[in-house]
Formats: sequence, structure tokens, C-alpha cells
Amino acid sequence: MKSHQTTQTMKPATAAKKLGVYLEATPTEFRAGEVSRAQLDELQANPPEWLRELRAEGPHPRPVVAEKLGVSISGLARGGVTEPLTTEQIEALKQEQPEWLVKERATQAEVRKEGARIKKRNAERAAAQD
Repeated sequence: MKSHQTTQTMKPATAAKKLGVYLEATPTEFRAGEVSRAQLDELQANPPEWLRELRAEGPHPRPVVAEKLGVSISGLARGGVTEPLTTEQIEALKQEQPEWLVKERATQAEVRKEGARIKKRNAERAAAQD
């Protein structure tokens, strides 16, 4: 029995998400068709100029903006940031330190601290059971 391997493809939106770029800022050719796994791997291994520029300058999608600011995606929404931001805009926010950003960063720090505490507690419980 022969096995025929089909080429797995994904929508441009999925590929853009995996590449960490804002879909609307990608070239028309990228948005026009489907992207194969091999093409995605190639883009990740050897990013073309447009991809390097998008990753460096933006506009960045919300998950990337949230990561760069050190807040959650919902924290961005609470702060009124609903649109993609450029690297320059993100840096400006970091310099301005608006009240919502300070508050959301503190919240995110507490969430991480609690996550670490729970992970440590679960590890201790697992060790005690062994």
C-alpha cells in the first residue's frame, strides 16, 4: 500500500499568526493564497526583507504588542489599545508610562507570581507522592 503525502496548507491569517506579524501589513501575494508548511518553514528560517521589516518595525498584532509591553491582551483592551501598533508607538507608550500600563504590568506580574507559586506547590506534591 502506497501512502501519498499531501501538502498541508494553511490560510494566510494562520501563517501570519505563526510568524508573529499583522496580516494586513503583509504583501498582497502572501494574503492571496494558501501557505504550505514548507513555505512557512522557509519563511521562518530565511525571512525575506518584508518579513524582517514587519517584525522590526510593525505594525504588530495584539499578542506581540501585549508581549512587548509586558501585559495581557485583555489588559491592552482595558487600556484602550485595540489597533495594531508600530515599534515606535510601543516605545512611546513605554516612555510615557500611562496609568493603565503601570496597573496592567503590576497585574501581569501578580499573575506570573501566582502561576509560579502553583507550579512549585504542584511539584512539591508530586515529589511527596513519589
